[in-house]
Amino acid sequence: MPSPMARIFHRHLLLAVVTLAVAASLLRPAAAVRPFVLVLSGEDFLKDPAAHPSLPSADSDDDDGWDDFADDSPAADPLLSPSSWAPLLDPTISLPSGDETDSPADALFVAGTRAMLSAASDGDDAAFTTAAAQIEASAEAGHPGAQSALAFLTGAGMTRPASRSLAFLLHKFAADAGDLQSKMALAYSYFRQEMYEEAVILYAELAEAALTSSLISKEPPVIEPIRLHSGTEENKEALRKSRGEDDEDFQITEYQAQRGNAANMYKLGLLYYYGLRGLRRDYGKAFHWFSKAVEKGETRALELLGEIYARGAGVERNYTEAYKWLALAAKQQHYSAYNGLGYLYVKGYGVEKKNLTKARELFELAAENKEAGGHYNLVNAGQPKAIYQVAKLFQKGIGLKRNLHMATMLYKSIAERGPWSSLSRWALESYLKGDVGKALLLYSRMADLGYEVAQSNAAWILDRYSDQSICMGESSFCTDMERHLRAHALWWHASEQGNEHAALLIGDAYYYGRGVARDYERAAEAYMHARSQSNAQAIFNLGYMHEHGHGLPLDLHLAKRYYDQAVEVDSAAKLPVMLALTSLWLRTNYADSFLVGFIDSLPEMYPVVKEWVEDVLMDEGNATILTLFACLVTVLYLRERQRRQVAAAANPLTT
Repeated sequence: MPSPMARIFHRHLLLAVVTLAVAASLLRPAAAVRPFVLVLSGEDFLKDPAAHPSLPSADSDDDDGWDDFADDSPAADPLLSPSSWAPLLDPTISLPSGDETDSPADALFVAGTRAMLSAASDGDDAAFTTAAAQIEASAEAGHPGAQSALAFLTGAGMTRPASRSLAFLLHKFAADAGDLQSKMALAYSYFRQEMYEEAVILYAELAEAALTSSLISKEPPVIEPIRLHSGTEENKEALRKSRGEDDEDFQITEYQAQRGNAANMYKLGLLYYYGLRGLRRDYGKAFHWFSKAVEKGETRALELLGEIYARGAGVERNYTEAYKWLALAAKQQHYSAYNGLGYLYVKGYGVEKKNLTKARELFELAAENKEAGGHYNLVNAGQPKAIYQVAKLFQKGIGLKRNLHMATMLYKSIAERGPWSSLSRWALESYLKGDVGKALLLYSRMADLGYEVAQSNAAWILDRYSDQSICMGESSFCTDMERHLRAHALWWHASEQGNEHAALLIGDAYYYGRGVARDYERAAEAYMHARSQSNAQAIFNLGYMHEHGHGLPLDLHLAKRYYDQAVEVDSAAKLPVMLALTSLWLRTNYADSFLVGFIDSLPEMYPVVKEWVEDVLMDEGNATILTLFACLVTVLYLRERQRRQVAAAANPLTT
């Protein structure tokens, strides 16, 4: 029997391991977003966690700490709920049937949503308006999915005046009726307003639903969100890898798998199972390649076969077969399989009966081997269940000091892996097929639910594509003003969630008056926000504003400090900083010269100059003007140095 002190140490050790999983899981690959890392110090822990009456004991037989998936969990696949868009997007998913789903309100919702998606693809504003009217009629009849969709349209100002208050109310009605997507939207709204008492309750419920659905749904979560852009340019490399069977890397993998390479068989199975790199998920092909890989001795595929049988994905659900394959994986020391076996014992599936003691032993074996959860728990470089447990500790103040903001952040990271995340797959698929209107609609829907990548993707599409027919406004297609305002709002939301490029674009919008009234002070605020995220471009812009006194005090010394800091953050800024410092020197020594006036006019000339540089200078290699400019600056510098030397010789006492 371990001593009380040993048990306390054991809890801290397990929590430390869990924390590493949490930190790893939140390091999502996103070029424009700084990683969020959770670091726990001694100050975060309660003085005596063993004395807390709610802290579960390592030796307790109480199953509350182990059975997070209660028996009253939803037995239906969330993707097949009456409110889901999945059956309307994926022809392989059947529409739900039953008395409730045969109601007139449900028929209106299905018809309206299907017509809306079609109208977005076709760029048909009249059809979109008709579809929205059908959704509104269904909402008035009390359909929660329609109320949720109508809230989305109202918040965005599609076919009706934008109203955040009315959108919130509609989401509230839908959420109270059980619509999970509206609960996501409400939770995000509370989160933005720092109403953590309300947000944490909703995100906790959604996180639990996400964990539960991962074991019920035949659809694994989307674990590879793709950012369409890198800065202002299309993210061509990421999109190339997302083009499915047309991708050269995929074709090489498939060729090697067909020649009998076990590792590539396993890799091909993963690509089909998770729908990675733009492939449409195909569980039959995934099962085929995992089975072939096992025949060739690839033991990593054992665990995936167990998961496939547990889910019933591509095969008939069979917990006995799931147990067999997971047990084989565990014997091969794939410790993540112990988590799957533990779950089967918790629920009593595929085994003689529930056995929480056995489940506890299996979970601890996985933890002792520093296993974050593996494929069975469907992780993305971390274990959602571990994150959920840490979030619960922060929420309840068990073992850790109560921190609702941190709890909300952690719950949100799990909730965003729920079945509603599948919209991002169809949005990306639409974009790759050139169906930009449909992609924009789906990304905008996910943006309403609080997904940062979707917010930035939707905003980028609005900025990138000028075709009016992809964007629905209040009465017809978006006006230029509606487009700019919607993109601006989306960039701002993404900025709040750590997207530094979004903050930079907001600053540019205010500085140049793009879609909003020119406001140097608000531009400076946005650049300051991007600077706090170590964005070199924003730091450079702040230096420029100090140099010219735009929205910030005219201060050449502070301007130089910002320019120098931009280089420290990003060495690629050396050339523009060198030119900026040259401008500072000219301004100091030739304040009334033609060159200073020319430099001051560059912001207004930028679009024309940029096009000229790209089309003439870069394409034709015509460097004559740059050479002449450099020579002129050199001559001016030498003349100024000569003038100072003459002045110093004439007045030796002043030197």
